[in-house]
Amino acid sequence: MTYNKLFLTLGLAGFLTFTGFHVDEYGSMPLPIGFATPAGAVIGRPLTPLSYAGVARRTTRRVVTRTTTTIAVLPGGCRYGPYHGGYYYRCGAYYYAKSGNVYVQVIVQ
Repeated sequence: MTYNKLFLTLGLAGFLTFTGFHVDEYGSMPLPIGFATPAGAVIGRPLTPLSYAGVARRTTRRVVTRTTTTIAVLPGGCRYGPYHGGYYYRCGAYYYAKSGNVYVQVIVQ
């Protein structure tokens, strides 16, 4: 008998939690039956799990590290393009990112 009351209470609590049941402050009791409201995740925001842009930024942040090595002019033959999730200047084996008036060497891991 005690287990039946416990299961009934847990089942009612689960039903009220997942159906979005609420009591209005004016005393009326609308009963909108449905699943809980959708999450406010917006595709394209950095912390959205399925955001491609967020994944690209996190991946870039994890594998690319800026160094303190700066140069004012890039060597000849550098190519600008998408490398490892970001846009950098590739000069042989080195990568550079523009920062103000100088180029900062980045290390891609």
